[in-house]
Amino acid sequence: MEISSQTTQTGTPTVASEAQTQLGLDLDNFLILLTAQITNQDPLEPMDSTTFVSQLAQLSQVEQAITTNDNLERLGQQLASSNEFSDVQLIGREVVLASDKLDLSSGQAQIQYELSEEAQQVSINIIGLNGDVIKKITGLPEAAGVRQTVDWDGLSAAGLQVADGAYKFEIVAVNSELDPVSYQSFAVTHVEELAFRNGQPTLLLRNDQEVSSGVILAVR
Repeated sequence: MEISSQTTQTGTPTVASEAQTQLGLDLDNFLILLTAQITNQDPLEPMDSTTFVSQLAQLSQVEQAITTNDNLERLGQQLASSNEFSDVQLIGREVVLASDKLDLSSGQAQIQYELSEEAQQVSINIIGLNGDVIKKITGLPEAAGVRQTVDWDGLSAAGLQVADGAYKFEIVAVNSELDPVSYQSFAVTHVEELAFRNGQPTLLLRNDQEVSSGVILAVR
């Protein structure tokens, strides 16, 4: 007759739980050894109990330390869980993050950028779903180290209103020698949902990005 076995997964044991298991084994072995020595001791020369009392005290101290560590681990897990669900408060809020994807909603979008050095010319290319530039915004601020904000009314180069949604954009900046100037771009969007990806809290944004709350630079 074949006997099948089933294993139930109860999660990864903590360091404290593993130490507690080992301590239990050590204590059992100690009591077995103590019982054997007492049983086989010479009645005329009984053993000194001081050593055993000292060892029991040491085991007791170890047990107390393990219990303390276990409590600290549980507290850490509770705090981590609390922090994860604190992201719920971001749902529906406007946020700013480093990104090259703008959020056009109700015909309005906001783009931010910061130049690494002063530029001679700065413009923004807004890219459509097919990869073509549907709008170029020119004559933008050229100062370095300042986060600039640019509003887009959702109109294409032909003056037509484009559909709401997420669009990529790029900053085109050159210095007086027409060399490219590096920059950091930012998007202003909204948090639509909190999801869990592989157990990690993830914010689903209206500009189609999925990010952790740690990359959010500002909340409005």
